[in-house]
Amino acid sequence: MNKWYIEKGPESDVVISSRVRLARNFKEYPFPHKPTPQMQKEIVDKTRDALFSGNQNMSRVFRFIDFSDLDMLDKAEFMEKHVVSKELLESDRYSGILLSEDEQISIMINEEDHLRIQCLAPGMQLTNAWNICNSIDDLLSEKIDFAWDENIGYLTSCPTNIGTAIRASVMMHLPALSMTGYIKPVLEALGKLGLAVRGLYGENTEASGNMFQFSNQITLGKSEEDILLSINNIARQIIEQERTLRQEIYKQKKYRLEDMVFRSYGILKNARIIDTVETLKRLSDLRLGVDLDIIKDIDITDINEMMLLVQPAGLQKKTSRMLKPGERDIYRAELVRNIMNKNKNP
Repeated sequence: MNKWYIEKGPESDVVISSRVRLARNFKEYPFPHKPTPQMQKEIVDKTRDALFSGNQNMSRVFRFIDFSDLDMLDKAEFMEKHVVSKELLESDRYSGILLSEDEQISIMINEEDHLRIQCLAPGMQLTNAWNICNSIDDLLSEKIDFAWDENIGYLTSCPTNIGTAIRASVMMHLPALSMTGYIKPVLEALGKLGLAVRGLYGENTEASGNMFQFSNQITLGKSEEDILLSINNIARQIIEQERTLRQEIYKQKKYRLEDMVFRSYGILKNARIIDTVETLKRLSDLRLGVDLDIIKDIDITDINEMMLLVQPAGLQKKTSRMLKPGERDIYRAELVRNIMNKNKNP
């Protein structure tokens, strides 16, 4: 079975992925920065029981991972796959993950909140991601009494999550907006609309490879449907702007654009040493070339696979050993060459 992050979804020429995340807390326990180690373990155990007890289907779909027992390399690989957050990666609390087989659904336990129920999907699929998250939330709420106030809604560690406690986001590839400089006013407009803009791995990360993640910041006083509709409408406006600019650039600067794409294509097919930043930049160029039908022998799923495998933890897991930065750059180049050269010339 292919993992969700390899697949191609709707509007995948611009939208890499959609994500919906729900924050929930046990009513009977203090928020995660306060519980004792024993309480943390109880929260993990009760969440497992709530998902698996009396539900044989869930035990076939999900597996439990004791996050506290993993080494840093395994933890970092989960973050590179967007399965867990940077917060959980760096936490010293006893924590766990309930993870679906295709890694599309994860329930982080003892992160910033007791539970973070997350669903990811390739392309523009916010509604599908929400429906899955909501069904998991309904199942858990049958056995867990969540912290809730009739006037406010769900209670969370961070005030910006209080209310529906939903975060909806889309990861978008915006090379044309970036190249033309129009990305700056777009980001400023999003800020005025109350949206957060982050990089490839969420909060406090940079927008490598022209990847930008947009999400709502406030949940209080807004329904889940309103939030999803707002993100969806804004995303579709950005999709149209990006597509229009791509066509204008290709029409006006055809040879310059093709030269940029083919240079990156050639480097990826032949480089012997390449770091993560350059690889993501070249893959961004390549993705643009594929979407504009300039490159015909590479599929978006190949690019999705490379984007994951070239990350430091993914590389080291694949080699089953720790690599120095210089060794990673050599192995990264070899891995990319192997994927690129399994295809024919353009």
